[in-house]
Amino acid sequence: MSTWHEFAGVLESSLRLRTRPVAYKRLEKAAELEKIAGVTRVGRYFTFCQLPTMVRRGGTTVGVVRGDHINPRCARIHGLAATTDQQLAQEVVYFKNTYFTTEEEAKRQMASYPLIPPGEAIVLAPVATAGFEPDVILVYATPAQMMVLLCALQVKDFERFQFFFIGEGSCADSLAQCYVTGKPALSLPCYGERSFGAVEDDELLLAIPPRMREKTIEGLQTLEKRHRGYPIPVLGPAATPPSLVRG
Repeated sequence: MSTWHEFAGVLESSLRLRTRPVAYKRLEKAAELEKIAGVTRVGRYFTFCQLPTMVRRGGTTVGVVRGDHINPRCARIHGLAATTDQQLAQEVVYFKNTYFTTEEEAKRQMASYPLIPPGEAIVLAPVATAGFEPDVILVYATPAQMMVLLCALQVKDFERFQFFFIGEGSCADSLAQCYVTGKPALSLPCYGERSFGAVEDDELLLAIPPRMREKTIEGLQTLEKRHRGYPIPVLGPAATPPSLVRG
């Protein structure tokens, strides 16, 4: 059985990741956060989008508790605030004036995405150094890296992966979707992630359930042995591809 440090090492080396994989955990009680070493708190108004960037680029362990000055919609998605009629009304107006044409369409979007169950705190840290057992692993990667990673998850026990897109709010499409279903969840980082979270133009996000740690490692190593790992060699349109049928 590999450790989380070893798992992060395989991901980073096999895929040549530019940033660290991120560990995410929901905490039932805020007091649990005090047992985790080196937790940084954000003492200002912030969005959830900013937290993974602090972790994957800066190596920071970040904790948030119910009542912190986090964006209300982020708080709802991550179980840190109740869904109230007043909050929903405010969100409906915002989305009607940005991404949709009617309040009904905005309400349909808000009713479609999964939510993390209520809790008093959340914590994020680099997978390699996290002082807790994660609920979800977040990997930011280019399309080519992501293709190899998803193929690695299909080497054994194949299943056709589904893709979700609610628009603004990609942490629901990835992190919350994975948390609720226990399955890998790919997302296109949203406007907020790119604006506040500094996600780059060529980055995608995949949320992986921790139970797939060994499956991920074995899949990546198998693909490497079969010369189907990353980076992918560019042969070009003039090359003659090898035949799939030998003999």
